[in-house]
Amino acid sequence: MSMNFSLLKELVGVYGPASNEKLIREYILNEIKDHVDEMEIDALGNLIARKKGNGKKVMISAHMDQIGLMVIDIDEKGFLRFTNVGGISPIVSLSQQVIFENGTIGVVYAEPIEDISKLKLENMYIDIGAFSKEEAEKKISIGDICIYKSEYIENENVVFTPYLDDRVGCFIAIEALKSIKNPVNDLYFVFSVQEEVGLRGAKTAAYRIEPDIGIALDVTSHGDTPKAKRFAIGLNKGAAIKVKDNSIICHPKVKDLLVSLAKDNRIPYQMEVLEFGGTDSGVIHINKEGVPSGVISIPTRYVHSTIEMASKDDIINCTKLLVKFLEDKLDI
Repeated sequence: MSMNFSLLKELVGVYGPASNEKLIREYILNEIKDHVDEMEIDALGNLIARKKGNGKKVMISAHMDQIGLMVIDIDEKGFLRFTNVGGISPIVSLSQQVIFENGTIGVVYAEPIEDISKLKLENMYIDIGAFSKEEAEKKISIGDICIYKSEYIENENVVFTPYLDDRVGCFIAIEALKSIKNPVNDLYFVFSVQEEVGLRGAKTAAYRIEPDIGIALDVTSHGDTPKAKRFAIGLNKGAAIKVKDNSIICHPKVKDLLVSLAKDNRIPYQMEVLEFGGTDSGVIHINKEGVPSGVISIPTRYVHSTIEMASKDDIINCTKLLVKFLEDKLDI
């Protein structure tokens, strides 16, 4: 399977922090509109794209939103104080460039501190190069959100860029959606909002769709770098099939079918037991009377940083596995 990684480069470069996904939603809508039977945007802002089939109703969810920094105060000298939107690390954010929706660029820095391990967001600020509160307020308002500004880079093995979480999941969903021409199952591709702040979009989308089966596409962590926490996931070892995380223990029938399909189609895979975190599957599987759900995870280093890294082959194999699953006459 060949994949157009230039599309991934475009996806990670579109502004879309949690609660402000309009631009990325419009980009994805335009990318897929000629490949689906129906599309709608629900009240919370999820993009739901349907490819009609007569089999099981399957919800495939990848979240559009990014983590970011929200302005909570502007001081007299024009420095911006901020809070987190999603999982922001103070140390990762230190000295990083950020960009607001209107193109204003700033740098994140901190008040002097003797012990860097005690750094907190409340001791940090964003400097946009303004010399007064009045000057800063011409560009930025309280409640504005900025995101990390960093370059997309790839080589023959990997891509590394901010916001693989979860634009790479959106990329896989788009590629799978395009490749499935005559679906056996009734497929609902959901590009969800506000996952980073509590799996919110997927919850309302699942209620709307009432799926028979749920599949989330999202990044997972790694255990293959020097002195990494013990975790049997590494880059370039195949698609990760989730067993559990803090939001779900995946339904055994879904998990086992993913494993069987990977074996039968010689798709490299690895089993994921994550001791933290969660994905959209966490709310899909407890929708209404319950939905058998699973997750195809993309092994990713340095999640929630400005240089998230994933293997190109892993991304391709995750896409292959998703397509095989969706083309299967599901009996779950």
